[in-house]
Amino acid sequence: MTAFDQRELRDVLGAYLTGVTVVTTVDSAGQLHGVTANSFSSVSLDPPLVLWSQALAAKSFPVFRDGARFVVNILAEDQIDISNRFAKAGTDKFAGVKVRMGLDGLPILDDCSAHLECVKVATYPGGDHAVFLGRVEKIHHARRKPLAFGGGRYMVAQAHDLGEESPSGGGSRFADLDAVRMATAALPEICKSIGHTMSIAVLGNLGPTVVRWEPSGNPVSEHLRTGVVLDFDRSTAGRLFAAFLPPQVLSDARKAAPGQRVVPTELSSRVQHSLNTRLHEIRQRRLARSDVVRRSQVHGVKVTAFSAPVFDASGLMVLSMTVTAKSTELSRDWDGPVPNAVSQAARALSRRLGYLGGG
Repeated sequence: MTAFDQRELRDVLGAYLTGVTVVTTVDSAGQLHGVTANSFSSVSLDPPLVLWSQALAAKSFPVFRDGARFVVNILAEDQIDISNRFAKAGTDKFAGVKVRMGLDGLPILDDCSAHLECVKVATYPGGDHAVFLGRVEKIHHARRKPLAFGGGRYMVAQAHDLGEESPSGGGSRFADLDAVRMATAALPEICKSIGHTMSIAVLGNLGPTVVRWEPSGNPVSEHLRTGVVLDFDRSTAGRLFAAFLPPQVLSDARKAAPGQRVVPTELSSRVQHSLNTRLHEIRQRRLARSDVVRRSQVHGVKVTAFSAPVFDASGLMVLSMTVTAKSTELSRDWDGPVPNAVSQAARALSRRLGYLGGG
C-alpha cells in the first residue's frame, strides 16, 4: 500500500469540487449554532435522505450530536463572507446575519441558494468525524447560483459547455454569452498554469471592451478594471478584432469607437500598408503581440501582451483571450510557452463553441 501523508490526502480530496453549506441547529437552551461544511451529500430520494459529517473536535459537535434536527443551508455564490464566518470558532456567529426560523425554531439563513430542513435519523462513527443522516422534511430553492469549493479555494459554478451537440450555423446565436461564460470559467486554471494576468474582451458598442480580468499571483498592475475600451490599433486585443472581424462590422465599430486616431492624408498610404502587413501576420499566426516595449496606458508600466481569438460555430470572432505581464517578466518571442498556451486555450474554447475551422 502506497504511503501518503495527510497533506497529500487533503490535496487529492480537494480535487473533488463541492458546494458549500452552513448547517444550523438550536440547543436546549435556545442558543443558535452553525458550522460551515462541504461534506454534505444526498443519499436517497425515497425516502428523502441526506448526510453531512462533522469533526469530533468541533466545539459545536455535542450540540449536533444531541440535537434532533438540523438545517442544511446551501450557500449562494456571493456568500463567501457567510462561509468564512461560520467556519471560524466563535460564540456569536449569527450577529448581523439575517435569519428566519423554520421547523421547531431552527435558524434558516437568508439569501441562500437553497435549504433543507431535516430531522436526524442516525449518527454513524467516521474516524475523527461523525456522520449525521437526516430525513428531509421541508425544502426551498431560491434559484441563486451556488458557491463552489475545490483545491482549497472558493469557485464560481459555471455551465461546462453548450450540450452534447455543438451549435451549427446561426451566427453568434449562442456564442456571445456562452463564450464569455466558458472563458470566464477557464481563466483561473489558465492563469495558474502560465503565471501571468489574463483577460477577455468582447466587441462592445464602443469597441473592444474588457469584460473579465484574472490576476495572477504577481498581477501586472493594480489597475484591473472591467469595462475598459481598447484601441483597435494600439492594443493587442483591438488588433485581433481588426484582423478577424468582417470588413463592414469593423468599419461600423471603428466609427463608434471614441478617440479614434486620425491619419494624415499624406501618410495614409504608408500607414495603411504597415497596418495591412501587421493584420496579415496576425491572421497567419492567429495571435497578436504588443509593440516594442512601451508603457501601457491602462497599467502604467511597460508590458508585454499576447492575444488569441475565439471563434463561434459560424466562424465569427466573439472574444479575445489576452495574457499581460510586465515586460521584464514575459518574452516577446512568438513561439514562447506562454503565447503557445494562450493560443491552445483559445482554440480549445473555439472547438467547444462548435468552430470547425483550421488553426
